[in-house]
Amino acid sequence: MKKFLLSAIGCTAICFVVFFLQGCLKDKITHTYTILRPVYQTKEAVKTNIKSNLPKTIESPGKIFIYGNYVFLNEGDKGVHIIDNSNPSNPVVKAFIDIPGNQDIAVKGNTLYADMYGDLVSIDISDPLHAKLLKDIPDVFPERNYVGGFATNNTTVIVGWERKDTTVEVPLSSNKNYFVYSVSNIATPQLLYSSAAANPVGIGGSLARFSIVNDYLYAVDHHNLRAVAISNPNDLRIAGTLFAGFDIETIYPLKDKLFLGSMGGLYIYDISNPASPVANGNFVHARACDPVIADNDYAYVTLKAGTTCGPSNNELQILDIKDVTNPSLLKTYAMTSPSGLSKDGNTLFVCDGKDGLKIYNATDYSNLSLIKQVNSIEPIDVIAWSKNALVVTKDGLYQYDYSDLSNIHLNSKLTISK
Repeated sequence: MKKFLLSAIGCTAICFVVFFLQGCLKDKITHTYTILRPVYQTKEAVKTNIKSNLPKTIESPGKIFIYGNYVFLNEGDKGVHIIDNSNPSNPVVKAFIDIPGNQDIAVKGNTLYADMYGDLVSIDISDPLHAKLLKDIPDVFPERNYVGGFATNNTTVIVGWERKDTTVEVPLSSNKNYFVYSVSNIATPQLLYSSAAANPVGIGGSLARFSIVNDYLYAVDHHNLRAVAISNPNDLRIAGTLFAGFDIETIYPLKDKLFLGSMGGLYIYDISNPASPVANGNFVHARACDPVIADNDYAYVTLKAGTTCGPSNNELQILDIKDVTNPSLLKTYAMTSPSGLSKDGNTLFVCDGKDGLKIYNATDYSNLSLIKQVNSIEPIDVIAWSKNALVVTKDGLYQYDYSDLSNIHLNSKLTISK
């Protein structure tokens, strides 16, 4: 029997009681549903197509990663846009790598690493416009082997969804709850540390769940931290998996430490022994969505309320991490609906939902000074690097020149095609 995924998208009509027509559809309403049926393709066919294909329009921007003159922008559950950013005032979408189920990306040297539902794939990008698959390791992320109630396996991959609307009658007294089902789980940056200058690591976002430090890729799911040895991109292997905490959302590397942002707090892990991370310390906060970035002395954490993460306040917290075994709260700043953040020197960038992008002078943690607020966008994540801030928003990718803090201005934008 074919399985169908039903999602109610609203009540389209109400049949009113007509006094003299007892046979009418009284006490009934109609609901219109969208039926989503998965479209499968063999894994071998999918792997053959993991390469640089023709450019596609940006529809659902997700995670972002910078490497050299290229920007890699995740298209939720579909793959990766390759953007030539040699001139930030005129970025050009050059190609698209089809990777079904992709949500996270990271780059080191000539290799891009990405998830494909439960699999981890390595892709040769020595020529980004002629990328090609190197290796596929199945079941690295087993928690992603089920998509909307449908199972993936090692022979087939869900590459899309067939949509069909249908209307049905239901009793007015029905106690069923209807909701919109979202197929994609798009989240939406961070400077990745590496001592291997000859084989550098790129720059990712504060919402990242992947992070590369030297010869290891670290990945988090809701509860686990995995270390994957990537010294040979053609021979990836899982070096270790450990229970790292509850409801983990993001990962941020700094030297020999990993900072894991969770719904309930911050976890810090030491990776002096790269294959075997060791817990250092943690900081517990009220339940909320929790991206985190850090420098040598401080960690910056945004908490967002009003979501599935919990009912906490909307705020930016600054923590003292000079003693990583005992981080402590230094200062809290009220926000509207914060998410991603980034820091370049003493300049702090915070994505604050409908309040836009907020840019602060963070020289004094106890007295952040607002330099500029860009309230014409609704940002999700930001990478501030080399005086150019790349901002992922709900409608595309924006870039801002902040070389002169008194004249921060828009460089360019790639927006969703309507």
